[in-house]
Amino acid sequence: MSIKFKNREHEKFYEQCLARTGGLDPYHKAFFYTMGISDETRKHVEDVFDFQEDVIRPEGLNKGWQTSGSSCLTRLAFNLWNGWNADGYATPYDLFSTSDAAYMLEAIRIRYPEYCRESQVPSKGEAR
Repeated sequence: MSIKFKNREHEKFYEQCLARTGGLDPYHKAFFYTMGISDETRKHVEDVFDFQEDVIRPEGLNKGWQTSGSSCLTRLAFNLWNGWNADGYATPYDLFSTSDAAYMLEAIRIRYPEYCRESQVPSKGEAR
């Protein structure tokens, strides 16, 4: 599966984080892809992810560097990691009101490849 990156920094961050954790599963891939979309989230990834324990740090959402855009990316990354939605702000309306929505959808495709394959739309009259 080819992955569409926002820029070279995004791709480099993704590859470095996967190498650092050794995680090649969809959880790690989707998390680090999402966190790599923004320069701010790349710079502050250790505020929201504990590399030693291999766990997310939800308290990172309260850091002073978080903006509405970085918060959306972090919330999506947490949700793709383990279904996290502690505060109820993970609806499409809350998450996808950003210019990075196309990359956020790419993160979902990375996390759920089995559901994001192109499928044939049934023709009129066919059972779904």
